[in-house]
Amino acid sequence: MTPRAETLRSDLRQMTADGVFFSVMVGLGEAYVPAFALALGQGAAAAGLLATLPLLAGACFQLITPVAVRRLRSYRRWVVACACLQGLCFLPLAASALAARGPLAWLLAVASAYWGFGMATSPAWNAWVTTLVPAKLRVRFFARRSRSAQAALLCSLLASGALLELARHRGRELVAFASLFVLAACARLLSARCLARQSEDPRAAEAHRALPLRSLPASLRGTGGVRVLAYLLSMQLAAQIAAPYFTPYMLGPLGLGYERFTALIAASFLARIAILPALGRLAQHRGSRFILIAGAVGIVPLPPLWLVSHQFGYLLALQLVSGCAWAAIEYASLLSFFEGIEERDRASVLSYFNLANAAAVATGSLLGGALLRGLGAGESAYPRLFVASALARLAILPLLGRAGAARAASTPLPLRALAPASEVAQREGAAAR
Repeated sequence: MTPRAETLRSDLRQMTADGVFFSVMVGLGEAYVPAFALALGQGAAAAGLLATLPLLAGACFQLITPVAVRRLRSYRRWVVACACLQGLCFLPLAASALAARGPLAWLLAVASAYWGFGMATSPAWNAWVTTLVPAKLRVRFFARRSRSAQAALLCSLLASGALLELARHRGRELVAFASLFVLAACARLLSARCLARQSEDPRAAEAHRALPLRSLPASLRGTGGVRVLAYLLSMQLAAQIAAPYFTPYMLGPLGLGYERFTALIAASFLARIAILPALGRLAQHRGSRFILIAGAVGIVPLPPLWLVSHQFGYLLALQLVSGCAWAAIEYASLLSFFEGIEERDRASVLSYFNLANAAAVATGSLLGGALLRGLGAGESAYPRLFVASALARLAILPLLGRAGAARAASTPLPLRALAPASEVAQREGAAAR
């Protein structure tokens, strides 16, 4: 085996391990931050804000990524440093769990740092990884890597849910949260170690450019168009009116234990994994616009459908439908919006998109929180909140009337989580990774 082939083989192995450890971090720690806030005695509105407002702070911080990459002349150095710092953010949460106290301002500050470092890795990682994997290997490799990461995420979610349920019955719930956060930190540090072991072509970072905001429209020309972008941002705002408050709803009025709460999250993941191959085939025959519209229509009635029945079997089936609908939107939006962006501009475009996306998430969350508080924050407030979100989703559908269609990607973009992973406990309980 030639040195170049051996390097490629090592890179692919480390890339897969990074994805697995990253997913373990999400399943053990990130997915349960809103539930942790509830366990500390924070209200439903506070838990919802904690799940979304730090994203805006993180999105502002990650705007420095293009400049940092150019200063360091390396994607790898920046990604590894931010990954390590992101993992260490779990330790203050573990300390809060052991102390059995955590003011909302403190939790928001820690969560903002977590999302800041995490989101700062995303644009650089996406630009870096496309230089490592040859185009002819991308389809097979990233499909296999995705399956490994999803399996790790499912296992970690189920394990953490079981641990929390057991600890709750024994009155040790906060100790369990502390243990999970420490394990999540370790998983992210192992992920960073895998990232550090990957190779890097120094010319890649040198070719990278920090794209000025005024140049963004030119870079988006040839992608899915402004209407797709307008829909994606409007959809986030509409969805977040209700999405951050599904965790309080499931653990509050529905009275779900951690084991059933986790099972609902897992059901959404299973649906997403199962539907992706079919979406790929459908994109080849009908195009991404058809998939995007189908997903957009599918998510409209989801919030009110949570009010139809509290039977666990019904909620499980609803989660499967939810996972398929959100998977369609995310898959089609990647094809429609990012397929035509040049590699040298991808980090900058992703940074700007992440900021706009986080602003939409925060705005929707604030609207939902204000509505929830205005309605009294009791059990009777949730139906109105869910109906408001559904009506907002319905109102933005006309934005897709003339949305452009992108061809199905022959080499899929290995994008890391355009939507935040905290939405594991949002989006009708669906996961975002």
